[in-house]
Amino acid sequence: MLDEIPLVTLLALIGVAFVAGWVDSVVGGGGLIQLPSLLLALPADTPPPSILGTNKISSAAGTLVATLTYVTRVTVHWSTVLPLVVGAYAGSTAGSWLAQFLPRALVTPIVLAALIGVGWYTWRRPALGRESRVGTRDARHHAKAAAIGLVVGGYDGILGPGTGSFFVIGLVAVLGYGFLEATAKAKIANLTTNIASILVFGLNGYLLVGLGLCMAAANLTGGLIGARMAVRHGNGFVRVVFLVVIGALIAKLGADLVIELIGHLGR
Repeated sequence: MLDEIPLVTLLALIGVAFVAGWVDSVVGGGGLIQLPSLLLALPADTPPPSILGTNKISSAAGTLVATLTYVTRVTVHWSTVLPLVVGAYAGSTAGSWLAQFLPRALVTPIVLAALIGVGWYTWRRPALGRESRVGTRDARHHAKAAAIGLVVGGYDGILGPGTGSFFVIGLVAVLGYGFLEATAKAKIANLTTNIASILVFGLNGYLLVGLGLCMAAANLTGGLIGARMAVRHGNGFVRVVFLVVIGALIAKLGADLVIELIGHLGR
């Protein structure tokens, strides 16, 4: 497959992977950039699972290096991360199964409304996530972490774009973490779901390994730079990037919804 892709297209995909890695490492949402680019660049007869699997190879590399950067430089409370990850894995598995039966026409408006609500909520509260306001890490705290993982993991299985951003806002708004701490935990949860997806796609032969590894190198580089910038500049920087990514997600899903509606009206 790799030798069938024009050099210009390959270089463009590598550049896209770098940008996606940077965005994803700071606040999530890199898939918004990378996945549509793969859909546009690869031949029309490329199986959709192969596109999704290749996207996951690239994303996992950036997420891995970002996770390692955060874990070594930001305090990670593993007692919170564990239920978050378990919930995310269970939710992602259930979401992937539900995606077979749930029409996208129903899912997109719900997600769009949620994104608008999240963006408005964050923008109207300038102090949100600038400082950690976590209470006692008791059973209730851990149950909330598991619930966040379950809900966001379910969304990841059903639809996907912006999963990292939903993890971040859940940890900030529900548990009281600062944006930087929340992003560190979100990366670990994201890495778990990425690895699970790669295993599923790989076992079924749906991985374009050559292309995936080329993009992975660029995504990894972007992820390393982005994570270090986030650690250096702190919560305020992450909050600004978060709002920009949320705005881009709203625009992307809003455009998808309008195009879908126009298509229905034209029939």
